[in-house]
Amino acid sequence: MNRIDNDLLSVQEARILVENAREAQKILAAFPQEKLDKIVRHMAEAACKSAKELALLSHEETGFGKWQDKLVKNIFAGDFLYKKIKNMNVVGIINDDKVNKTMDIGVPVGVIAGLPPSTNPASTTIYKALLAVKSGNGIVFSPHPKAKKTISKTLDILIQAAEESGLPSGAIGYLRTLAVDGTVALMNHQDTSLILITGVPKMVRAAYTSGKPTIYGGPGNGPAFIERSADIKKAVEDIIFSRTFDNGIVPASEQSIVAESCIAAEVRRELRENGAYFMSEQESARLSKLFFRSDDSLNPEIVGKSALELAWRSGLAVPDDTKVLISEQKYVSPNHPYSREKLCPVLAFYVEKDWMNACEKCIELLINEGRGHTLVIHSKNEEVIREFALKKPVSRVLVNTPAALGGIGATTNLFPALTLGCGAAGGGLTSDNVSPMNLINIRKVGYGVRQIEDITAGVPAVETAEISKAPGPTSRNSIESTHDLKELLQELMKQLKWYGDY
Repeated sequence: MNRIDNDLLSVQEARILVENAREAQKILAAFPQEKLDKIVRHMAEAACKSAKELALLSHEETGFGKWQDKLVKNIFAGDFLYKKIKNMNVVGIINDDKVNKTMDIGVPVGVIAGLPPSTNPASTTIYKALLAVKSGNGIVFSPHPKAKKTISKTLDILIQAAEESGLPSGAIGYLRTLAVDGTVALMNHQDTSLILITGVPKMVRAAYTSGKPTIYGGPGNGPAFIERSADIKKAVEDIIFSRTFDNGIVPASEQSIVAESCIAAEVRRELRENGAYFMSEQESARLSKLFFRSDDSLNPEIVGKSALELAWRSGLAVPDDTKVLISEQKYVSPNHPYSREKLCPVLAFYVEKDWMNACEKCIELLINEGRGHTLVIHSKNEEVIREFALKKPVSRVLVNTPAALGGIGATTNLFPALTLGCGAAGGGLTSDNVSPMNLINIRKVGYGVRQIEDITAGVPAVETAEISKAPGPTSRNSIESTHDLKELLQELMKQLKWYGDY
């Protein structure tokens, strides 16, 4: 089969899948929350039963990260997330305010186009599918080509469990024939209501061009600021754990450390004791050549690789217990490889004289890349924490926690999510940790509680004679019969002044 045939087949398949999802969603939209919840429960149970199998398959197919950490994320999506959403009211009457006589009614958006990433293929697919069904929507997936087997297997498991529990056939679907043209057709279809993208940057432009509302979990480039009042030992342990979790492929994880100069020596010492290797300038330069390809895109060969493998690939001699590679830097620039997101256990290290300068450095890093995503601060000084929260161009400020797990809501009380909105700052529709509430429209119902007389009470009465002076429509004939245009304009100005005084 040639490429043209493959493209055409993919486009045709996308059209059929969206049309099937549209018809199934019409049935799904009539389901009460209880019926949707039953389906979601069976999907979550099936996901948890297959969590290890899918983690192993994901690692085998993509070569990214660690299967053990992928298992954690699969359980996070199938169990932790499920427990969070199981009692949520998302469709139907979701709020009934008897006092103010208003109601909120959750209405599914319709058919969602879902694009999961190759870095977290199973967990993100489970997450998107559960959210879609919980909110009464149909969803059609375009699997990432590098994780096609994993995403397809995950969806087969979820679809079987869902349809056995009453989900209309076609409400969840996915492209079997993968091509860019098919994915674009999926996003552009007239019956696609919303696009939900996580970590597929090449398709973002096409999504925005479609004119459809798009929720995008974009790249992170989050700095971790260690302030002088912090528990430095715990801060470093959190950062090392976070940066090595699944070998650094969670976008919320730390990309750099910014430390105050008065504690920099202690921070370096703790980092070394926790498995960090500080590279020389020459070693940093050698490693940086691996990060990006000639077209400036991230080199997939480094994604999710361990620090030891990265060192080996760049010819560095490092201790066998090395967990993270660190490069000391001073400046931030768009073309500097250590100023950007790298989905592997590598960190830039900056030293600033005080928290105000550190604040500016963090802003520089975020504006350079990762605007709207995540920042973490380690501090016991509430004033500094609040200043950081007020001034940073991010959607999440995490405090004293590992960013990889704090950002997705595992070690914080943020909503458990595997799509982290970047808001307007990052070019997205929402800054939320995306939940079922982001996949509905809310219909407002308001009962009349005041009469017209209540609104006009207190408005000064106007004498009839004054009303007669008020300006009214002027006919064409009356204008034509006016001999003195200047006099007419003067009268109009008087009338306008009357309104202004009133």
